[in-house]
Amino acid sequence: MMRELITQLHTEWPSLPTPAQLGERFAGRPTVEQVLDGVGSLLHPFAEEPQHRLPRVETEPVAAASPAPADRPTRWTEADARIECFPEAVAMRERRQQTDRNPYFLLHEGIIDATTTIGDAQLVSFSSYNYLGVTGHPVVAETIADAVARYGSSVSASRFLSGERPIHAELEQELADLLQVESALTLVSGHATNVSVIGHLVEPGDLIVHDSLAHDSIIQGAKLSGATRRSFPHNDLNALDDLLGVIRGGFRRVLIVVEGVYSMDGDLVPLPQLIELKRRHGALVLVDEAHSIGTVGANGGGVGEHFGVDRSDIDLWCGTMSKSLAGCGGYVGGTAAAIDYLKYSVPGFVYSVGITPANAAASLAALRLMRDEPERLSRLRQNADRFRETARAAGIDIGDSADSPVVPCIVGSSERALALATALFDHGFSVNPILYPAVPDDQARLRFFITAEHTAEQIQRVVDITASELNRITHDIEVSA
Repeated sequence: MMRELITQLHTEWPSLPTPAQLGERFAGRPTVEQVLDGVGSLLHPFAEEPQHRLPRVETEPVAAASPAPADRPTRWTEADARIECFPEAVAMRERRQQTDRNPYFLLHEGIIDATTTIGDAQLVSFSSYNYLGVTGHPVVAETIADAVARYGSSVSASRFLSGERPIHAELEQELADLLQVESALTLVSGHATNVSVIGHLVEPGDLIVHDSLAHDSIIQGAKLSGATRRSFPHNDLNALDDLLGVIRGGFRRVLIVVEGVYSMDGDLVPLPQLIELKRRHGALVLVDEAHSIGTVGANGGGVGEHFGVDRSDIDLWCGTMSKSLAGCGGYVGGTAAAIDYLKYSVPGFVYSVGITPANAAASLAALRLMRDEPERLSRLRQNADRFRETARAAGIDIGDSADSPVVPCIVGSSERALALATALFDHGFSVNPILYPAVPDDQARLRFFITAEHTAEQIQRVVDITASELNRITHDIEVSA
């Protein structure tokens, strides 16, 4: 966000220092007032008071003849020509050097379900998206092997041209049936699905409004589109209603983007209220179901099924097959006409190779297992509810997590989150820390993913140790301070 702001500031006032120099000047977490004062002092270096009203600074007219190359002002430094010297790259290295034990890119061996193997240690895993425990299931493995034998490891072309295979149609029909929509389309990446679809649907002159906790793929798609972008406070649809009431009239198309289950907090979008708001303001709505498909709803059909809404009230349902559905890739579902339009036009589909036979087969098998073995969903819900109840009883701050298998443990600083993740690892648990800048520092957390395969004993033990270690770490930090 700071890089985006700095770029816009430099575009508005070209006389400012380079974006790289501005990035160094506004490093860290400056307040709005500090940014205003800093830019004002650069534009008005002799002013006695900060210049909060910043007029547009006109650039000098371009000379008829360009100056000789040797006389041109240099706007770049050697550091700008080396990626490893970018200020943001340096800052990342410095953050990583603050700990002797990097909690990321740990090498996991074998299949990860309720347990995982890292090096010589077997740990109980709360760091996997394998919510239903079907990754590695014999039926999934057999379906994959058959698909690869039949179609090869790749379809070797865009589906638009010669990459279409029968297994694609089978998978998309299963997805459409689960979502209760007319049609669905699969793409090679969940992240790229949001980027490409959002970037394609709207353009300059349109408006994208998204939840303040929106996933990076939503933000990148919004930037790609060139549309005006606004956010609203997390799940505060009254604030969204007020915002659209003020600015809706200035735009042609308005796209509201929300998530079914928010991946950092584990709470659900208030969907019925959103549908009413959509109708009132003449907006389009896209729901990202990355963490709600296969976890929420009586049959795993997501938040639409959970709230019992008519699925056609939402324009597009997007998601990923990399979590409950045991594969890799994204999907988008909606009316037959809308999906047909995307099938012939969305860049991330038309100009990309088709999803591999192995990934299509894995998700197809997972969808059928979920339908044929409903007890998996039942166990998942029981385990998630048990974890929430136990954690709250132990005094752990799990925020607003509800009705999903995503449960945060909010600890209040990146230092505590990192120390707690390390302590849990030493006790035999794999849990990922989420640190600043992924979340505000005072909202740093460990993020627990609950699966259908966890046992009651594993849940009780990890909660007990988390509470105990968090108390110890908090005491140690306070003493050292």
